Amino acid sequence: MGEIIKLFRIHQYIKNLFIFLPLLFSFSFGNSQDNLSVLVAFLLFSLLASSVYIFNDLFDINEDRAHPTKKNRPLASGSVSKSTAITLMLLLSLTSLGITLFFNTELFTVLFLYFILNIAYTLKLKHIAILDIFIIATGFVMRLFAGSSVTDITLSMWIILMTFLLALFLALAKRRDDVLLSLEGQETRKNIDGYNLEFVNASMVLMAGVVIVSYIMYTISPEVEIRLGTEYLYLSSFFVILGIFRYMQITFVEEDSGSPTKVLIRDKFLRLTILFWFFSFVTIIKFT
Repeated sequence: MGEIIKLFRIHQYIKNLFIFLPLLFSFSFGNSQDNLSVLVAFLLFSLLASSVYIFNDLFDINEDRAHPTKKNRPLASGSVSKSTAITLMLLLSLTSLGITLFFNTELFTVLFLYFILNIAYTLKLKHIAILDIFIIATGFVMRLFAGSSVTDITLSMWIILMTFLLALFLALAKRRDDVLLSLEGQETRKNIDGYNLEFVNASMVLMAGVVIVSYIMYTISPEVEIRLGTEYLYLSSFFVILGIFRYMQITFVEEDSGSPTKVLIRDKFLRLTILFWFFSFVTIIKFT
């Protein structure tokens, strides 16, 4: 049972917290119905994401066996059979999409498109350098639309841009780890020839700068100042910059950026930075 649970990649559900960002950035926590709806959207999205992870593991089983850490995944190691994995994948995807269809048709559209995009990604698109990381970033934006679809919150251009750019930054860090493995003679991806350290490093630095500037522009935009009722939100930029620098340190100095979710789970510095950013964001809006 433990190996079957591993197929779900529950630690990856951290990514799905982006579904709650429309509530956070609009500071709309007062509506209990919206809060409950977003929580349901989170759960349904997570179930569907798990089915996608299982499909990916089924399709990449041979590549995973050649990877230093992915070889320990249930399917690659042989601890879970392919037939069991296929049954779970179908059960999770049909359950998630079926419930969503009756719960909220807009959410169903988002989840269905997410599912189709990721199937295409696994089958072909992830082998196309640059396009692969853009699809990963698009998946994060779709999480925003999942949160927005079950509420009356309209997504601003700022939250969409910042999410997309941040996701690109994280995806590049993940690809850097693949490049390092390829330099050690471990070809773990077919598209790795489309990347090298110089390209990935330069792209990450570029994305880091753009993410920081975008966040600062968001905090000082007249639209946001009027909607949130404060002109001091820019002060929270301190923690955004700190978090970006810490992640770059993990990537460039410690060379340990293979899994953004695992980095977040085990890195206390990064977790505290995000926590302080959250409290600064809420405190500034509430008391200034």
